[in-house]
Amino acid sequence: MEKKLPGIFAGKVDKKTGNNEDVYYSSHEVRESVQQGKINDSRNVNQKINDIFNSPNYIYKADVIIKTNSGEITKRIVGRNATHLITIENELIPLTEIKDIRRKP
Repeated sequence: MEKKLPGIFAGKVDKKTGNNEDVYYSSHEVRESVQQGKINDSRNVNQKINDIFNSPNYIYKADVIIKTNSGEITKRIVGRNATHLITIENELIPLTEIKDIRRKP
């Protein structure tokens, strides 16, 4: 029952390959600039909040970065009322304290 299987062709590698070094090196050439603290959006805070809640990616929660009078915080928001944003931890963030809001990347 034991049959001898045919041999598999394996070509010899005669030269040294270094093509993966070029790919690794090229990844270092790309540098992304991160703009911290610049608000270059002409929309106001209420428009940005409405855009977050009306986006197709929003189902029941959204991870956002909120810039307030006291600093920058990262929260998961689930809703809003007339004067506050509501987080998943049941915290209320007053809309009057929010300087800027954006989705977390």
